[in-house]
Amino acid sequence: MKVIEKRLLRGPNLYAETPCLMAVVDNLNTKGRGFGARLLAMMPELPAAAAVRLSDDALPVDALEPVIMELQRLAGAPGAQGATLAVTGYEQRRRIVCGYGVEQVASEALRTGVKLLTALTHDEPFNLDAAVAALREIASEHAIGTSTGAVLDAAHRRGIPSRRLTDDANLFQLGWGSRQKRLQATITGATNSIAVSIASDKHLTKTLLAQAGVPVPRGEVVTTIAAAQRVARRLGCAVVVKPLDANQGKGVTVDCATPDSVERAFEHARLHGRRVIVEQYLRGRDYRVLVTGGRIAAASWRRPPGVTGDGHSTIRALVERENSNPARGDGHTNILTKIPLDALALETLASQGYELDTVLTAGIGADLRGNANLSTGGTAEDVTDLLPEETRDICIRAARTIGLDIAGIDIICDDIALPLRDQRGGVIEVNAAPGIRMHQYPSRGAPRDAGDAIVQALFGADDGRIPVVAVTGTNGKTTTSLLIEHVVRLAGLRTGVTTTSGVYLDGQLAYEGDCTGYHSARSVLGSPEVDFAVLETARGGILKRGLAYDRCDVAVVLNVSADHLGLDGIDTIDDLARVKAVVAARATRAVVLNAEDALCVKMADTLADGVEIIYFALDAEDPVLVPHIEHGGRGIYLQDSTIVLAGGMRHEALLDVREMPVSLGGRARYNIANAMAAAAALMASGFSNRDIAAGLRGFVSDSKHNPLRSNLYDVDGVTVVVDYAHNCAAYAALAEMARAMTAGRLVGVVAAPGDRRDADLIDIGRTCAAGFDELVVYDSEARGPPNGESARIIARGARLAKIAPDHLQIEHDVHCAIRLGLARCVPGDVLVFGCGSSISELTEALRPTRPDLANKIEAAAI
Repeated sequence: MKVIEKRLLRGPNLYAETPCLMAVVDNLNTKGRGFGARLLAMMPELPAAAAVRLSDDALPVDALEPVIMELQRLAGAPGAQGATLAVTGYEQRRRIVCGYGVEQVASEALRTGVKLLTALTHDEPFNLDAAVAALREIASEHAIGTSTGAVLDAAHRRGIPSRRLTDDANLFQLGWGSRQKRLQATITGATNSIAVSIASDKHLTKTLLAQAGVPVPRGEVVTTIAAAQRVARRLGCAVVVKPLDANQGKGVTVDCATPDSVERAFEHARLHGRRVIVEQYLRGRDYRVLVTGGRIAAASWRRPPGVTGDGHSTIRALVERENSNPARGDGHTNILTKIPLDALALETLASQGYELDTVLTAGIGADLRGNANLSTGGTAEDVTDLLPEETRDICIRAARTIGLDIAGIDIICDDIALPLRDQRGGVIEVNAAPGIRMHQYPSRGAPRDAGDAIVQALFGADDGRIPVVAVTGTNGKTTTSLLIEHVVRLAGLRTGVTTTSGVYLDGQLAYEGDCTGYHSARSVLGSPEVDFAVLETARGGILKRGLAYDRCDVAVVLNVSADHLGLDGIDTIDDLARVKAVVAARATRAVVLNAEDALCVKMADTLADGVEIIYFALDAEDPVLVPHIEHGGRGIYLQDSTIVLAGGMRHEALLDVREMPVSLGGRARYNIANAMAAAAALMASGFSNRDIAAGLRGFVSDSKHNPLRSNLYDVDGVTVVVDYAHNCAAYAALAEMARAMTAGRLVGVVAAPGDRRDADLIDIGRTCAAGFDELVVYDSEARGPPNGESARIIARGARLAKIAPDHLQIEHDVHCAIRLGLARCVPGDVLVFGCGSSISELTEALRPTRPDLANKIEAAAI
């Protein structure tokens, strides 16, 4: 087998609503009679549906998808459903689609699955255990911590979007744009760095708490053994010895009652910090209270790790048995942590008179730690409902005194149900970034949704989302997106917009290039300065990475016409419509559809209940638009030269299209349609007619604000139109507009991207021959090196349309082609330069003869 292509689709996509791996795999005529039986013997838990596929004459590639899914499950990172799809034109090639939980595991599972099936088809050995162990290691390396996962789950339930900011960091963004929050474990973007610094200094914490009236144990900071022993004598009681700034119970020794035990404890603490605290040992139980946003979220009684005898097993065997519990794992990846058998465990056992080989009497327990941290194997019991009001107030005051929005308050007392001061209990620590496993998954008692409490503290009732309008279609996406953005920005909101020319933040270019895919949309949604996002969403981005958003408020589908066919498994216009429909399906408020495009209209049948459909049409009598409005739906149409907003019996004039610069005096009907789609999206987003009209009047489609979108220049009396047009529909619309601009001749300097099929290039030639009086065909450098073949095929299409031989010329160099086109013009003519990749192509063509004009055009674009 050979993997021809692999893509990780990180958002909603053509195949699924959730992330999935898509791979195109060729079977390479491999046969493996009997491989199915060997596979089922190796993987007996494969789904029954997969087993049915594995007949003696089955192709190994048909087993790949269920094998990948099973490998992910065995690795502990299962994915959602998978699928195996045929690839048109290839009998033994398959498109494999596998949902995933961890994309790095899915990628490796693909490689492993190919190796496994290759070995089985050749009846060769394959070490499945080793392969699964490697996958588990990858899963563990990229796993999200239990506490972080609980917060993310809570955010998901509330509809708050989240994403990992890098593949490696445990840093997450909750929400979008200006309403986002950041999270790392249980530290948030609102957590005060000074407060974290205070909490990491246990002595400073105690000092501030004491000043605030919070009961704390007496103690001092020392740096030598002698000083530690001197403080212990002065306190006159058993002491706790611990590092000043460690966490998770590292280096802590309790109940030190002799100089020797203080010395040993000091040496142990020094392994984790230069300065050491010696403080009064408060006897009692160990409790943790979680405070979030000034409220008590949960409380737990933490028990030290220990085992209970059965009368015949050693302590070592009892610990190994407990550590085999699936709930226990290494670090923080599981509900509980494995109990370590280290020097401190041996010392703790020795203080009770035990060794690892001691056989405990049935029912007798032995502790393996003096502290009860979950990170060292402890367990927890929920006691939230037992907290007295006084203790609640003390914990909230402690968090507020230190300055933490989320804090873990450690308390020692005999009984948490009794007032703290009455039993001489006290607060021994205040923790920043407190673990919440103990509250989410207590060993005893009711679980508390600490993750949700943190989300509540961050967002309240808000969902963290900014308004998002997604724009897709074959032609007009950039202009429509910029029109929407312009209106929103004039209304006073900070905007982010993605387009084929770049990413703009509040009107300023942030990134230049074709920015219509996953990463560009993600950058806008991740920008804290964006209040409203407009995301041009192109076919390529959907197919390569999926959408960067789980849903949008409003989706706009402008049109669907033949373009990019034969690429990425999209062979027909219906296939292309299914790709565009991915965007429409993610809208939650409204979908704006072109009533004059049958493929757009068809999408209305697939939308979720409650999503409004708003149609737009240049024809006021359109047979789809009219009944939609008559039945109470909203729509936009053109009446003579006026854009009209309609809903039921109410029809309101918005503006005369000739007032919009983008309409080129009403001649650019495609831009009128784009403006109507923009107005519909803005209407659905709640903007007033006044704001919409003002914004449409103020938008100028020139080389600075909307490059390569019908930009007009005067070259010695010849009107030059520069446009990105690169398909039949775009060239036909440009020719119609340009024809309305002149009584003279219309000259086209045309090309198409180098990845188009021959049939598409011929159609472009036919269309251009029908629309223009004269043609100069050149080679575009877009999507492939120019080799002259594309230009020759376009010219062949033009000849098939019976263009006069002397009205057609091939000039492979773009600059020469523009000069040749201009040479065929006289003042009053119009030259259309299509498939342009930059304004510099025009300026460099003009520079040899008109350097002054070239400089002027360049200056206007800055």
